[in-house]
Amino acid sequence: MLKNLEQVVSMILNGFQHPHARVRWAAINAIGQLSTDLGPDLQVHYHQKVLPALANAMDDFQNPRVQAHAASAILNFSENCTPEILTPYLDGIVNKLLVLLQNGKQMVQEGALTALASVADSSQEHFKKYYDAVMPYLKAILMNATDKSNRMLRAKSMECISLVGMAVGKDKFRDDARQVMEVLMALQGTPMETDDPITSYMLQAWARLCKCLGQDFLPYMSVVMPPLLQSAQLKPDVTITSAESDDEIESDDDSIETITLGDKRIGIRTSVLEEKATACNMLCCYADELKEGFFPWIDQVAPTLVPLLKFYFHEEVRRAAVAAMPELLRSAKLAVEKGQAQGRDESYVKQLSDYIIPALVEALHKEPETEMCSSMLDSLNECMQLSGRLLDETQVRAISDEIKNVIIASATRKRERTERTKAEDFDADEGELLKEENEQEEEVFDQVSECLGTLIKTFKASFLPFFDELSVYITPMLGKDKTPEERRIAICIFDDVAEQCRESALRYYDTYLPFLLEAANDENSDVRQAAVYGVGVCAEFGGHVFRPLVGEALSKLNNVIRHHEARLPDNIMAYDNAVSALGKICQFHRDGIDAAQVIPAWLSCLPIKDDKIEAKVVHEQLCSMVERSDAEILGPQNQYLPKIVSIFAEVLNNGSELATDETKNKMVNMLRRFQQTLPPEFLASIFSNLQPQQQLLLQSILST
Repeated sequence: MLKNLEQVVSMILNGFQHPHARVRWAAINAIGQLSTDLGPDLQVHYHQKVLPALANAMDDFQNPRVQAHAASAILNFSENCTPEILTPYLDGIVNKLLVLLQNGKQMVQEGALTALASVADSSQEHFKKYYDAVMPYLKAILMNATDKSNRMLRAKSMECISLVGMAVGKDKFRDDARQVMEVLMALQGTPMETDDPITSYMLQAWARLCKCLGQDFLPYMSVVMPPLLQSAQLKPDVTITSAESDDEIESDDDSIETITLGDKRIGIRTSVLEEKATACNMLCCYADELKEGFFPWIDQVAPTLVPLLKFYFHEEVRRAAVAAMPELLRSAKLAVEKGQAQGRDESYVKQLSDYIIPALVEALHKEPETEMCSSMLDSLNECMQLSGRLLDETQVRAISDEIKNVIIASATRKRERTERTKAEDFDADEGELLKEENEQEEEVFDQVSECLGTLIKTFKASFLPFFDELSVYITPMLGKDKTPEERRIAICIFDDVAEQCRESALRYYDTYLPFLLEAANDENSDVRQAAVYGVGVCAEFGGHVFRPLVGEALSKLNNVIRHHEARLPDNIMAYDNAVSALGKICQFHRDGIDAAQVIPAWLSCLPIKDDKIEAKVVHEQLCSMVERSDAEILGPQNQYLPKIVSIFAEVLNNGSELATDETKNKMVNMLRRFQQTLPPEFLASIFSNLQPQQQLLLQSILST
């Protein structure tokens, strides 16, 4: 449809002028749907047609349904919209929405509130200009819409106020925030019916207010937390009947979700689950926002959320519980470090870690959804980073065993999918589904790699006995029959082992290095990048084991560096890493290369600018070589000095992006040394070949 979008948009916008209100409503509905399905392309190319048309549609006071729908379409449009696109239209849109808030019917007012909330969320600080005009109306609705018939209107005013507050920031919102929170606190103390939408909206509004106010929100936590914990602890409302039974659970009841498990039919009231999921998300949000300030609540929140890692009735509840685990650990760790842990010490962090990490590992073992496995591994990785060496050997063993299970289960699922492609009834739709499922598996593998990387960085050589057991599952991922992503992940795992375990890792070189050297010229740029990075690591730490392979490594790196497309955006990271690896061969295997050829070739590639981490390493290495007057880097009669000065100038011109402060200071000191030791005319000729901006920079450095 994108190819014909112009005709489609024109046709729909013509419908905005149709004499019949139902046609206008349908046209607005279509634009709203396209804004969601074809965003952000539609927003980028057709904002100048769509937004004025929607603004005009809000003037249709004879047809409130059309007005409300135009406001809804503004919401759809702005959700996929950048502030730059939206800002020029804000005057018109905000004024129209304010008119609807004051004069519209309730349905229209609700639509206007939701649209205003979305517009504020999308335009962020650009919304400050409208704050003083908008906030009084929003507060008036919050304070006055007290009838039962106005419950949703009041709920949406909370949503709108909190999103506007987040958009404009704490300083602008602070005074009104106090008033709003007084209203919310009073509301919180009133009994509400179970189906009252205000409960769920209020939970979310509190969390947004917390995000906006940060640590200033702490005084309200004692009001917010009790009902939140109560909602998070709700028991699912479950009805169980026999699958064959005629006693149908009311299947036409939207509030009940039915699942069949074996010979049982289970009905679950969804409103309870949604409230529970919202509450769990909010707990995660508070822990994330308040950091050490959340410490007083950990002892109540952890026992509430940890069991929910295995809450199979509702995926969103599990997802929130999973996301909260590292936030709880981080809160405890920061509180102890900053002396805000009410007298608790590191043993408390260890105790919490001992509670959370085994629970995550067990939940991962039982998790049925691939996507959730990926989230659990991500959460586990963060928890391991926070716990560090607090993890004991039993836990490392359990984690390592579970990683093994994850790899085996994933490989089994992929094999089953491959079998499915051979079935007679296999079609393109199923093929698309399989492709998505396999992409999810790659995400799982990616997270496995991250977890192993953390374990290797934390425990170094003492992790190797566990790695030995896992290696038999990792080496098959290097095969040509595997996807580029699998090969990249397997290489990254070995890169971590070689870098962190150094001489203890030499025993793996025979197995992994041949794959690495072959992958250094892989057609996939991500695989190439991981492989050439690994070649650099092995050159640095491989000593006599790497030496016989120096010639082959140079040849492979040369292929990457000299390739005619080496510096295109897709390839540049592999190029930068290959240059870095070449530098390490120059540094650690000088006696195994023709230095008079290789070092100038390396120098000609500098500076590197895209991989900022490698840039800092490489430019420090160059500095060290120049500092010790390395004859091969300076060249006969200092012939490479002009190139070295131009590299220094370019690096210094890029601020702190390409070199550490220490490296930059070294560069400045060496430039001053050149000024004192080199003939002025030689220095002048070097300077004359620099860019004007670089000349000015060096003159200002050398004149101070």
